[in-house]
Amino acid sequence: MEIPGVLTVQRAALLAAFVLALVVVFFTDRPAGRWGTALRRRFVLGVPWGSLITLVGVLAVYLFVQGGLHHWNRPLTIPFRAWSYFYPLGVVTAAFSHNGPGHLIGNLTATAMFAPVAEYAWGHFPRERGSTSFGSWRTNPYVRAFLIVPLVVFVAAILTAAFALGPIIGFSGAVFAFAGFALVNYPLVTVIALVGSRATRVVYNALQTPQLTASGHPAYITPWWADIAIQGHALGLFIGVFLGLVVVRNRPSAERPSALKLWTGVLLFGIQQSMWAVYWFRGGETYVLYRAVGVALVVTVAVIIAVTVVASDRYILRDTLGGAFAVRRWQTGAACLILVAAAISGPAVPYNLYTATDGDLPGDEISVGDYEVTYAENVTNGMTAAFELSALGETTAVKTSGVIVRSRERGIWTTAVTRGRLAFDGQTAVRVGGLGWRDTVYTVRDGWVTTQGGTAYRVFLSHNNTARVVHTSEPATAGPVIGGRNISIEAAAQGFYLRVKQGNESVAARLPENNQTVTLDGLTFAREKQNLFVEYDETRVKIAKREQYQ
Repeated sequence: MEIPGVLTVQRAALLAAFVLALVVVFFTDRPAGRWGTALRRRFVLGVPWGSLITLVGVLAVYLFVQGGLHHWNRPLTIPFRAWSYFYPLGVVTAAFSHNGPGHLIGNLTATAMFAPVAEYAWGHFPRERGSTSFGSWRTNPYVRAFLIVPLVVFVAAILTAAFALGPIIGFSGAVFAFAGFALVNYPLVTVIALVGSRATRVVYNALQTPQLTASGHPAYITPWWADIAIQGHALGLFIGVFLGLVVVRNRPSAERPSALKLWTGVLLFGIQQSMWAVYWFRGGETYVLYRAVGVALVVTVAVIIAVTVVASDRYILRDTLGGAFAVRRWQTGAACLILVAAAISGPAVPYNLYTATDGDLPGDEISVGDYEVTYAENVTNGMTAAFELSALGETTAVKTSGVIVRSRERGIWTTAVTRGRLAFDGQTAVRVGGLGWRDTVYTVRDGWVTTQGGTAYRVFLSHNNTARVVHTSEPATAGPVIGGRNISIEAAAQGFYLRVKQGNESVAARLPENNQTVTLDGLTFAREKQNLFVEYDETRVKIAKREQYQ
């Protein structure tokens, strides 16, 4: 039995350990104001105000735009993804919205670690001695802290949403921009911040769940790397690197980090953050990971970034027209980075010009506001097939199965719940809506699994206490042949039916209720709770069982 007092004591012990550790470190180090002086040298009042404003803004979107204030674990997400350029609300909100509390806390924690490092590198005050802080609005520390930093973050986040392939959601693109800016200025400090971000998550989880009891149980799992928005992360990193270059290249070469530190920092960050997880999906729920190619790309990008930051201003190419056209060494690296960034973001442009088609949806749909919700199997994925391309044995013309949500007004077409997920859970909720409103459509599956055969099932959509069947599967034939007869279960809108077939003849009847029997062509079928048995000539065989869900 769980004792609440024990959990409270564990939380208190954890907090006390941290307080004691900080006190011991403080009095051991005896900073005598050095820590605060270092912060005030770069920040107004020693506080990274831009980072704080960013954290508050992202949290506010989750609470008040996505409805997290009243639905903390069930935020509204579908209308706040970047579906296309014809849906500006999604493009603007996607980078600041999140799938759930875990997604939100992860990005807020990472922002709290990387953003202050990046803001410190840029600073609210000029680095040069003798320069004035209030000479213009550009050097005014309050403008830099409270306006420029949040504005740059907002623009960078919008860019990661606008030029990422697919309907992304989450602040991670901006987080990677913070990290990219910090890496080119303080590479090893950024790696330490990465470790700090992971440690903070562990502490948060320990406070939230001080004691955890776990055991083996069935689970529906997709590959973890298939949930990574690798393109948005890479684009955010490059945006941060370009902005960081503006700062670091304006410093004396002696103040720039070494190539080894840069290469090591970028490489460790890229590997740890799974930027090597380049993948594609083959339709259904099958994914392909190009791990070797991804690791090679991370290593190469780390080299290019290191060379670009530390390379000299000497020319490697000049024309004969009096220097009208000249290329410096570091500019070559910057050009390579621009080409890589263009290659990453370029494919997103034609896809983001695609919007939902006006054709009929497959299957019977339910309308909720401007949304249409239905269930279909083995249909062309409307999210990837805007432009049919093939490369490396893969294609964008893939098939999908599951709960499909479309909104012509918003340009949305998505498989909100896959067939596999619904088969595992049995019931899922699809939340649709927009600014100021939300609604829920429930999807329910029930079925019978035949012995050594397939599954016959139905799918319901329920809304406003009204449910109807929108999909029935193909009949499922059991493996055992009883008395020369094949036995199948068929799904229909009215229920499930038994069919007994011998040669070209067949008979059918409704599947019996619990503790009842039905006889077909000499075979007696008996229903006992979740199991169905067939009896013939003193032989009794389990022929099917009710589909079970987790």
